[in-house]
Amino acid sequence: MSAPRSRWSAAARTPVGACAGLLLLAVLVLAVLAPILWGDEASVVDTDAIQQGPSDAHLLGTDNLGRDIFYRVLVATRLSLLLAVTATVLGVVLGLILGAVPSVLPRRAGRFVTSVVNIAVAFPGLLLALFFAVIFGVGATGAVLAIGLAMAPAFARLTQTLSASVAGQDFVAAARTVGVGRIRLLTRHILPNIAEPLAVNATIGAGSSLLAFAGLSFLGLGIQAPDYDWGRLLGEGLGRINLTPAPALAPCVAVVVTGLAFNLFGEAAAAALGVRTLSHKTAGPRALPPLPPSAPDATDRPDAEGRPVLAVENLRVAFPGPAGWTTPVRGVSFSVGAGEAVGVVGESGSGKSLTAMAVSRLIEPPAHVSAHRLDFTGTPLLDTDEREVRRLLGTSLAMVFQDPMSSFNPVTGMGRQLAEVAEHHQGLSRRAAFARAVDRLRAVHVPAPERRARQYPHEFSGGMRQRAMIGMGLMGDPRLVIADEPTTALDVTVQRQVLRLLAEVREERGTAVLLISHDITVVARTCDRVLVMYAGRIVEDLPAADLFTAARHPYTRALLAAVPDLETDRDRPLAVIPGRPPEPDRIPQGCAFAPRCPRADDHCRREDPEPVTHAIGHRVACWHPVREGTELLEESTRGGTA
Repeated sequence: MSAPRSRWSAAARTPVGACAGLLLLAVLVLAVLAPILWGDEASVVDTDAIQQGPSDAHLLGTDNLGRDIFYRVLVATRLSLLLAVTATVLGVVLGLILGAVPSVLPRRAGRFVTSVVNIAVAFPGLLLALFFAVIFGVGATGAVLAIGLAMAPAFARLTQTLSASVAGQDFVAAARTVGVGRIRLLTRHILPNIAEPLAVNATIGAGSSLLAFAGLSFLGLGIQAPDYDWGRLLGEGLGRINLTPAPALAPCVAVVVTGLAFNLFGEAAAAALGVRTLSHKTAGPRALPPLPPSAPDATDRPDAEGRPVLAVENLRVAFPGPAGWTTPVRGVSFSVGAGEAVGVVGESGSGKSLTAMAVSRLIEPPAHVSAHRLDFTGTPLLDTDEREVRRLLGTSLAMVFQDPMSSFNPVTGMGRQLAEVAEHHQGLSRRAAFARAVDRLRAVHVPAPERRARQYPHEFSGGMRQRAMIGMGLMGDPRLVIADEPTTALDVTVQRQVLRLLAEVREERGTAVLLISHDITVVARTCDRVLVMYAGRIVEDLPAADLFTAARHPYTRALLAAVPDLETDRDRPLAVIPGRPPEPDRIPQGCAFAPRCPRADDHCRREDPEPVTHAIGHRVACWHPVREGTELLEESTRGGTA
């Protein structure tokens, strides 16, 4: 099955899409069969049954000529749908032309077309439809032209937006360079890449067109006698609504239900398809590369029940791109025991935060997370039901983000946001959850917690927001706290308070802590172990107590040498690591650190080293590790860029 077809079938398999699809199918079948089965009954004039109410003989009553309204509503389905779809097609085609041609026309001509569309969009669609209906005259043809032209500006604006996003892609520039004509550029390179979102919006537009057509017929500007559609039947039945509402209610229900079916199916398709701006030819392979082999020296640090709180083996995070899959996290393996504090350090882009987000199951499609093992408190997160995983993580894992201001809802009180966790995951009442939120704010040393719980995030200082974020994690009974740069942008006094609070949580509750930071000295002082990451891999795993004396990887030693202290000679240039980390989609062959490492040789550039145990609790992924624990590799950290 092709990708577009599979995406549309995915939309049809959603509950909303399935219900809307079945309803649309029923309406289409009715449109085909109703005139054949009941066309004659709908046209029979019975002067003895004029304007009767609902009865056994006439389910919805009769009109002013004694014709059965129920049959007429059924038969009117064909004409109502046919005219609505015709007007939609007209509006879509005209909108495509007006919206797509500015991207290939000369600049002045394109601006003129865009200006015309912008002016037309400024007018309400119904007003445009009435304006064009007066120009083209009453009747089916005039109504189709009026509604189609009224739909075109909005569809043209959407097409312009999507076309502009595709016209800036490299493959369009390449096509222009090789001399592809403007018409071919439009039909071959631009329109195919925006077809799916346009189809979704056209589906939704059909429902609006149906409603607009019924409105024109109701006003007498649409279908004229002897033909009839739902709008005309509604207009005829409205005069009797006080006596018998059924003649007006039936066509009204038909319009609403059919329009709702179009809109709901379009919304379901939009949710399943999304807006894509790259063609399938440029989207890269769909198959993921195989997982790397298991790390031979990954060890578990068990809790009281004999298992680690968090066990990660060969974790990989991949993102699709134009040239294939990009893997910024590739083969990460580590474990965290109960009550243990593990620090993760490395330069920006090394994969620290992505690793934490993958562990927390916060990475969503189209990204792909895979691992040989990803267990939290003994539960395999990748193989367990999503609802159960969310319940487990919501009560046993706390996430402290780098910027708590963006993590809190600015229009909801702090206590209310904390209480929501207890209401959702623990089933507490609103009052009990709020009381627990106040208690958690008190536990993280927020002053006057009762008053603060009723304040908003902007009324908290940066340090208090960070403490409130930790308090939110403590609303449950967390076994692991993941702190992603929790002290960034805080002054040193507040940093110390936040780190001390994490230490208290760890000591009092036996909670494990995974601390991500750029500050290697902070990690060394607050953690039991240190994981050094580079280019999506852990290059060294060692006890924090041995960091300054026994680090063996050249990258770790370079990070340490680049940190100034009170004994740093101010007359000498600050030590820096030469070069820059590789981009995730340009990882070199062999050791990723080789281009920046003075110890690298041809072997390093050919083959990527696996982690090797050098001492108890100390693993290094390097072909030429530092032998002397006190060596600082100063020659490798001078004269480059940070």
